Amino acid sequence: MTEKDIVIIGGGPGGYAAAIHAVHLGASVAVVEKDSLGGTCLNRGCIPTKALIQSVEVLLEARKANELGIEIGNITANFSKIMARKTSVVNKLASGVKQLMKADNITVYNGIGHILPPQLVKVNDEEIATRKIIIATGSEPAPFPIPGSDLPGVLTTDEVLELKELPESLVVIGGSYVGVEFATIFNGLGTKVAIVEKLPLLLESIDEEISRRLAQTLLRQGIEVRLRTTVKAIEREGAVLKVVGDTPQGEQEVTGQMVLMATGRQPYTEELGLPQLGIKLDGLAIVVDERLETNVDGVYAVGDVLGKSMLAHTASYEGEIAVENALGRSCQADYRAVPGCIFTHPEIASVGITEREAKDSGIPYKVSKFPFLACARAVTMDETAGMVKMICNAKNGRVLGIHIMGPHASELIAEGVLAMQLGATASDIAHTIHAHPTLSEAVHETAMGQLEGSIHFQRVP
Repeated sequence: MTEKDIVIIGGGPGGYAAAIHAVHLGASVAVVEKDSLGGTCLNRGCIPTKALIQSVEVLLEARKANELGIEIGNITANFSKIMARKTSVVNKLASGVKQLMKADNITVYNGIGHILPPQLVKVNDEEIATRKIIIATGSEPAPFPIPGSDLPGVLTTDEVLELKELPESLVVIGGSYVGVEFATIFNGLGTKVAIVEKLPLLLESIDEEISRRLAQTLLRQGIEVRLRTTVKAIEREGAVLKVVGDTPQGEQEVTGQMVLMATGRQPYTEELGLPQLGIKLDGLAIVVDERLETNVDGVYAVGDVLGKSMLAHTASYEGEIAVENALGRSCQADYRAVPGCIFTHPEIASVGITEREAKDSGIPYKVSKFPFLACARAVTMDETAGMVKMICNAKNGRVLGIHIMGPHASELIAEGVLAMQLGATASDIAHTIHAHPTLSEAVHETAMGQLEGSIHFQRVP
């Protein structure tokens, strides 16, 4: 029988990050993965979609080349080459994860891990004895059981990444970040896209003002947005699929060659043997304490399987925290500053509380904003849509939230994350020199707006 200090079930961002960190701390480690190392993020989520988005961004830049004084010929998108590049990017990064496992002498078992008491993990016909177990089995697409959801042409987010031909039209059911990212991708490539969302806003978790701006931007880009629409059926109508939904105005329909079900994900805990172990669940999610340990001693859980912050970077962070605790170091997970990034065009990124959350909490707060239209670097890039929005405690100036819609928002948010993690104030940011001309000056100017006022933008009373 093989013996390890830690066995990690799941080789996604939470699992493989935990494994590498454990080895760095001197532990012997095994990883059990039933599919491919890298998990959903690398193989079917973050990475393939961002590869596609990069192709779309280059296409959009090429289309406006003449405006920048660059004369180029006919611009077309070769869908098969775009998809082939996506696969190549995924394969390259997946190979990199395998090399990391090999370099750190981490044993990888391909199969389904079953947890057996006491502290045994069975994979196929082999049993591994271990001191600690970390569950990092991730999530799976949540079922959306409506009539017609099994019709040909109705795709999951996994299946849409394997398309061989670009659809002429696509209906996206779900206005989450997954839905709007896929809508951005296919609209940019020339597909007629409609988003159907049951809530009154897209991207429910982000700041309401940013959400409304995004909806307006998507409309200008040619994407149809139908809010407050509860889908009740999908029907075949000749060569197209008809999505039927209830709205405040009555029943409405929208048609497309294909339909994408972007209706969310749920924790995956099948076949682990959790009921036999007595591990506490909240629905499908595993319940853990602040140390990420379950109610069963020595068994930890991280990532999407917790059903909370279903983000790859959160899973990696949690994997490291769980390892620290499993190896005898005492530390708690700290979620004060978790960034969220949405790769639409323009990008959206946020950290901390929204204005609505600040208002509902009763915290005395102040809001400042700075448009990219007034940022020199954004003007030179011809990327002036969007703004930076900062929410601070009105009494002590401490940053409570930063929300960005604009060019490279996913990179700019790092300053806000660090500010919140360190408990910084608007004054701290405003009195930090930011390079010129850069996009980061928009964050600087927004912080100045919390004090005496921005230099390059004067709001008319």
